[in-house]
Amino acid sequence: MAGVVARAVVVHGDVQGVLFRASCRTEAEARGVVGWARNEYDGTVSAHFEGSPEAVEAMVVWARQGPRHAHVERVDVREVQPEGGSRFEVR
Repeated sequence: MAGVVARAVVVHGDVQGVLFRASCRTEAEARGVVGWARNEYDGTVSAHFEGSPEAVEAMVVWARQGPRHAHVERVDVREVQPEGGSRFEVR
């Protein structure tokens, strides 16, 4: 998996019930990024992005805004190990 990086993100704000996860999958698939996104009990959305450094950074930038009806307050990002997935899943 040379050249593959991964980031774990937690998106805070009004990000559930606004198609955040589905939009995230569409954006990730368009960039060749694999991983997942899921709603958390505290109202955040957690996601794992992995792919080329440029594509993963583009997803982090996208997450800072999200889809049209989202109101993102902040995004926590940390570097993690790639999981080796083959697609992007909504969990």
